[in-house]
Amino acid sequence: MVHIITDTSALFTVAEGNDMDVHVIPLCVSIQDEHYRDLCFDTSSFLKKVRSGGIPTTSQPPIGDVLAAYEEHGDEEILNICMADGLSGTYQTALMAKEQAPNADSITVLNSQTLCGPHRYLVEKAVKLRDEGKKAADIVAALKESMAHEHSFLIPQDFSFLKRGGRLKPAAASIGGLLKLKPVMHAVEDGSRLDKFTITRTLSKAADSIISYFREHGVDAAYRISVSHADALADARFFIDRLKNAFPNTELELLKLSPAFITQGGPQCIAVQYIRK
Repeated sequence: MVHIITDTSALFTVAEGNDMDVHVIPLCVSIQDEHYRDLCFDTSSFLKKVRSGGIPTTSQPPIGDVLAAYEEHGDEEILNICMADGLSGTYQTALMAKEQAPNADSITVLNSQTLCGPHRYLVEKAVKLRDEGKKAADIVAALKESMAHEHSFLIPQDFSFLKRGGRLKPAAASIGGLLKLKPVMHAVEDGSRLDKFTITRTLSKAADSIISYFREHGVDAAYRISVSHADALADARFFIDRLKNAFPNTELELLKLSPAFITQGGPQCIAVQYIRK
């Protein structure tokens, strides 16, 4: 049987991963000289520190944690589904750990080219295929079919978090002074950076622009749409309602972003994403 590993970009806690027989390795989060593991501490207390002026940072899981996970399951095929390379060093760390692992030949490391909602779906799909007895190569092939039809949008409230994290294309960073408007960012093709999609005056117009893109790209009942938020439940529900109206037959999910992604997108940000099932 294939053993599945992932990181907290998939927004699963360690306990939730255990319930699915998935090894979840938390990302690292630091704020005010305190160091945590993502989704292993209280998000509300983290937000209080951010709002009181604390500047959080994130990093990939320690290579030792990844290597230990590989060695723990040395007698199985292993599939590590990592968040997008370029948005995190997690994928590169996973590859380096594979080079050091005695069971390297049995390890497959997949750059999901995405994060959060679509990443979560890819892990769930991998679990379903694993439970059907599929091999790692077959699972990867099926995941890549979904990965070829996914896209991510982000509506930030505080552009300084994105600029500080260096995850913007250089030209996109110049719109940081427009936050009285609603910048809508989206992922570039390989998921490695964010770029400007549009700038609107209201959340309603932002939703209109995203829905229009979804329609142009054929989003229908064969897709899953996720709306994730950083302590912005009312805005997230607004998007859910608009999307439900536009795509009544499409599966929708509402998710909370973890501290690692609040660090990147900033408090009150909203992520709207789709992936083909």
